[in-house]
Amino acid sequence: MFNIGKLLIYTGLFLAAAGFIIIVLNRIGINPGKLPGDIVYKKGHTTVYFPIVTCIVISVILSILFWIFKK
Repeated sequence: MFNIGKLLIYTGLFLAAAGFIIIVLNRIGINPGKLPGDIVYKKGHTTVYFPIVTCIVISVILSILFWIFKK
C-alpha cells in the first residue's frame, strides 16, 4: 500500500515547484494567467474570465511531463 506521507511530500514539492515557476515567469514579464486567446467578458460590475488558452498550455505541459516520467 502506498504511504500517505510520501504522497503528501510529493504533492508539496510539486506545488512548491509550480509556485516557483510562476514567480519566475512573472518576474521576466510573462503572466501565465492571461495569455492571448483567453476570453474576458466585462459588462457593468460583472466580469467573466474563460482561460481557454491557459488551460490548453497547462494540459500540454502536464501531458509531456507525465509521458516523460512514465518511461
